[in-house]
Amino acid sequence: MTHPFLDLAPLSAARFASIEDRVAKLLGTRQDVVVTQGEALLPLEGAIRACAGPGTTALNVITGPYGQTFGDWLRDCGATVIDLAVPFHTAVKAAQVREAFAEHPEIDFVSLVHAEAATGNTNPVAEIGEVVRAQGALFYLDAVASVGAEPVLPDAWGVDLCVIGAQKAMGGPAGVSAVSVSERAWARMAANPRAPRRSYLSLLDWKERWIDGGRKALLHAPAQLEMLALEACLERIEAEGLDAVMARHASAAAATRAGVAALGGGLEPYVHEAGEAAPVATTLRTPDGVVAAELVARALAADPALPLAAGGGALAQEMIRVNHYGPDATPGAVRACLAALGTALAESGAQGVDVTGALRAASEEWR
Repeated sequence: MTHPFLDLAPLSAARFASIEDRVAKLLGTRQDVVVTQGEALLPLEGAIRACAGPGTTALNVITGPYGQTFGDWLRDCGATVIDLAVPFHTAVKAAQVREAFAEHPEIDFVSLVHAEAATGNTNPVAEIGEVVRAQGALFYLDAVASVGAEPVLPDAWGVDLCVIGAQKAMGGPAGVSAVSVSERAWARMAANPRAPRRSYLSLLDWKERWIDGGRKALLHAPAQLEMLALEACLERIEAEGLDAVMARHASAAAATRAGVAALGGGLEPYVHEAGEAAPVATTLRTPDGVVAAELVARALAADPALPLAAGGGALAQEMIRVNHYGPDATPGAVRACLAALGTALAESGAQGVDVTGALRAASEEWR
């Protein structure tokens, strides 16, 4: 029996390299790009373990759960970690990063999440990059959720390690990811005796055996279906135009916030300032006495395919995520989510719910 997902010709090294080149073009970078064969946690962890060790002093910015994870990895590597945590409903300021350097001039590594889809905030990477660059520290950025939804410019921002995944705003597969690596970062890895080698986490293996070898022989059999899906995803973005893809996400976020403001019923944006809200997803705070997970379950009862989810962990009590990314960055998806949430609120006994007004406000806000 034949199947379109089976019996495919092997993916050549040349085609693998061409996909890396398209990722580099997407990021506007001249740095080396390695497409890694796993979900984005692979290069996120691999990059930290390659660069951090007992001699590292890291400033770890926490604006959501992934920042907390990065701190754990850094400590596990033996690094001295200085956590800069801000409330999840806001973004970190460049001035706060500058103050951290003033208090700890020994900082030589900075880890930051660009957009936290889990909490709905986005951080001013360009401004923070200026501060980090002035101090000469290595700059590590998780841009998994932001790429495709807002600008991601590693070279212009001075980012030494920029990790992306395709499963959110890019509308692609979750099984492959990528990282751009500066020359400074490669040098840091080469000088780190604890950097993974001969390991699935090893970026140095890709540098020495793939990039330095002219990208002619792959380290191992690639995840073929995921690589082809990533290629198709990049083709789709190129055809639509990256600016147009980002504009869809910005419109989806603005329309969702406008719709929620008109909906009533006590629902409100979780991130207070629109300028600090990520365009990849909008998080909402439920009114007192309404459990977010229960409201989402009620909203999904009629249409389980809606891009709605409750927050993770303790946030399941108070946070709803409208995941308007990738193929769901559309007026129809936003309107459907608002209608379902409005109906669920009304069924829960909320007063003053105006679904018609919410849909009208969302339509008027879409650009």
